[in-house]
Amino acid sequence: MPHCIERSTYVIAATLALALLLWQWRPLPGILWDLRETTAATILTVLFWVGWAVLLISTCLVNHFELFGLAQVWAYFRGRELPQPSFRTPGLYRVVRHPIYFGFVIGFWSAPVMTTGHLMFAIATTGYILVGIFFEERDLIAAYGQTYRDYRRRVPMLVPFFKRSMKAEELATTNVRRQRAS
Repeated sequence: MPHCIERSTYVIAATLALALLLWQWRPLPGILWDLRETTAATILTVLFWVGWAVLLISTCLVNHFELFGLAQVWAYFRGRELPQPSFRTPGLYRVVRHPIYFGFVIGFWSAPVMTTGHLMFAIATTGYILVGIFFEERDLIAAYGQTYRDYRRRVPMLVPFFKRSMKAEELATTNVRRQRAS
């Protein structure tokens, strides 16, 4: 696949897969919790909207058009080379390495009514996000090297203000090096 359409193709494929999942979703019986008409419901509803706001703001902090692959396609059609992006950490990226995913997780789990189906959806999408982070960070290390490794040491992956131990960080870095070597 040509490099210029790689990201936009992934975005379209992921969007279509999610649309198919939502379209074909069938409710599952069972309610795990129902907090409607409680203070907790208000808190969870506010968190829900905060999660989506974090996601939207985070996409705007980085190059929104590049994030969705539009800048790459536009540069290709104009016959221009897209400059290599520089590594930067605007706003929320100083607090958590993946604020977009963090916003998704908040949005998926902040439910005043948690049904069995919603729980399955939240677990599956959180798992998908964690797998995606693994591959994304591998690519970021390949692209930015020590700069990204230092960033990983300073900034938590998905939960703001939650620091991993250095031993866990070293194991993760060693695993990435082994994969690149093979």
